[in-house]
Amino acid sequence: MESPEAAWSADPSDVSSPTILVVDDDADMRFLARAVLEDSDIVVAGEAASGPEAIEKLRELEAPPVPTVILLDNQMPGPSGLETAERILAVLPEQLIVLFSAFLAPDIVEQAKRIGITTCVSKNEAVNLSSIVLDVIGGRRGP
Repeated sequence: MESPEAAWSADPSDVSSPTILVVDDDADMRFLARAVLEDSDIVVAGEAASGPEAIEKLRELEAPPVPTVILLDNQMPGPSGLETAERILAVLPEQLIVLFSAFLAPDIVEQAKRIGITTCVSKNEAVNLSSIVLDVIGGRRGP
């Protein structure tokens, strides 16, 4: 049987308009992120409440619309955002991932950078998500 990861083959840069997968165990935070992003015409292609659910949703969204960006909470039940990102990036190394967390200690930011996460953003910056996501897509924002 083919591994689930083998089914991931699309290039996230092939998407014509920005799409995003929002991953957070807090439904209110997913709602806020969706509202802010959709206000700037960024398409929320899906939502997930955990790392495993995010990976499943990513498989469902593949080709098209693979999300241009994954907005990923770090502290969730089960695998953390860092662990989930590591699994995704092992299969899709070009996937843009924004680690979105209330707790961004320097060691978390450093680990995110090592894994290949595009950038880390504090949840205090939620109102700026649209510009942050567009900067990530444009290559103007790094760890």
